[in-house]
Amino acid sequence: MFPTVVFSVHSACSDAAGITGNILAFVLFVSPIPTFKRILRNKSTQQFSGLPYIYSLLNCLICLWYGMPFISPGVILVATVNSIGAIFQLVYVTIFIIYADKPKKLKMSGLLVSVFAIYGIIAYVSIELFDSQTRRFFVGCLCVASLISMFASPLFIIKLVVKSRSVEFMPFTLSLSTFLMSLSFFVYGMLKDDPFIYVPNGIGTILGIVQLILYSYYSSKSREGSREPLLGSYA
Repeated sequence: MFPTVVFSVHSACSDAAGITGNILAFVLFVSPIPTFKRILRNKSTQQFSGLPYIYSLLNCLICLWYGMPFISPGVILVATVNSIGAIFQLVYVTIFIIYADKPKKLKMSGLLVSVFAIYGIIAYVSIELFDSQTRRFFVGCLCVASLISMFASPLFIIKLVVKSRSVEFMPFTLSLSTFLMSLSFFVYGMLKDDPFIYVPNGIGTILGIVQLILYSYYSSKSREGSREPLLGSYA
């Protein structure tokens, strides 16, 4: 009886962590909507880059494949979050291609075809060439590599904040959501005993903490700086 209760609690906790991660990821997936509203309104991509959405689409597809039951049984919430993410990224890329000028349109179209070609090759190789255990390891390593490569963005933002001593380019809500999502999937991966989930999300959690610390430090510095001239004017 006791082992059954423990298993039920463990399963409930892992599901709760995974569902929380899905919800927080959804917040991040919808965050570019204002940018694309602007693109639709102006009927031009202007100076915006479509590359982050191409990279995010490939990342979502690889992680979606890893979460499929015939690759990694028991981590279906990884598949659900990345299927939703892939749909959002595909919509963003499609809008970008429609409203981009001709050189960007051709480049983005080529990259989109390349993303699906890479995904197709990964799917084919993992199914045809490997047994179930090796398949999970192969796709899991690709998933970790893909997720870690996505950390280039927060690292760039951290560098920018330190260099400029300003949190202008690091919105608090986005930083908090990223941290909480990484933490949720880190817990989910730990409870599922899946290093391919908890390792990259553990790194993401650490980077999230660093971002929040920097936000707290530099936003307080900014407030102090904004008060100094005001006090000086009354001297």
